[in-house]
Amino acid sequence: MSSLYQRIVIKVGSNVLTKANGLPDAHRIANLVDQIAAIQASGKEVILVSSGAVASGRSLISLPEKVDAIATRQLLASVGQVKLINTYAQLLEKYNMVCSQVLVTREDFRDKTHYQNMKNCLDILLKHKVLPIVNENDVVSVTELMFTDNDELAGLIASMLNAQALIILSNVDGIYDGDPKLSGSKLIEEITHDGLDFSSFISSTVKSQFGRGGMITKSNMAQKVSRLGINVHIANGTKDGILNLILSGNAKHTRFIPKKSASSKKKWIAHSGNFATGMVTINDGAKQALTSARATSLLPVGLITINTEFKKGDIIRIVDEQQNLIGQGIAEYGADKARERLGKKNEKALVHYDYLYLQA
Repeated sequence: MSSLYQRIVIKVGSNVLTKANGLPDAHRIANLVDQIAAIQASGKEVILVSSGAVASGRSLISLPEKVDAIATRQLLASVGQVKLINTYAQLLEKYNMVCSQVLVTREDFRDKTHYQNMKNCLDILLKHKVLPIVNENDVVSVTELMFTDNDELAGLIASMLNAQALIILSNVDGIYDGDPKLSGSKLIEEITHDGLDFSSFISSTVKSQFGRGGMITKSNMAQKVSRLGINVHIANGTKDGILNLILSGNAKHTRFIPKKSASSKKKWIAHSGNFATGMVTINDGAKQALTSARATSLLPVGLITINTEFKKGDIIRIVDEQQNLIGQGIAEYGADKARERLGKKNEKALVHYDYLYLQA
């Protein structure tokens, strides 16, 4: 398995990098750096998506509980990010490795230009053997600007950079068919089927004490990324040497088997739902055509309603008659022309297949 991966995104959560008291775990961080250095020395490219800024800030500043939660997060992240990146930089020095800090918000991915700028930055860092350390910019990321968690960010980075693998390190061995604390629960080692409802067997309360994300969001994101052609591994980052075990095929963990790789354009569209400006409703015939095994574009004959305004080049959501999301894509023309062609045959596609991402 290791030989198949040339570019690897590794996401490590707060629950791996911190001790029970919420302060950084120096041993764990050092062990992680040792593993990453070994992977890079083998000729592979690594991008690290690292949480831990707030926890690092907590080790430097103590605050009364009455302080506003958002303001507290901004303060601790701003102070802690400096400590976190310095910790990584110092640990990497013994391997003669240089790291860079890449702080992002959801807004940085809002259009193809910003997306390409981010990709170019990361590509040039990797070309010069620099380890990019990516984190959400919690100083300015509040409310609607926030990613669901760093799992979402890691999935976006893996898709953007056409990585062969995304490794998510948590504090459990992977996804279980029940509560991992209960003896009867079993680890699901491979997930291949689409449309799996993780909420049916994963408790929404199973999440890190210090992070935002839970296992349901990890699982849904992992499934989405694997559908784009990327191997996704969820494993226990508290185990020493876990990365080598995963890459050698010897780790007890959960792996999402990927589908055929999607184009870079589709990978961007897949993660652009939050920036969709328009929405259209399609009939059952169009829904069946789009979700069939054949490559199909969205034609005006299948449109029922143009729900909101949009321009040519905008991302639009596609919903069925029950308003369930079918997918999203780039509009070939604006809402006015779409209304003129509503329900008509032999008209130009509203969304071409090459610029269409389907949810499942």
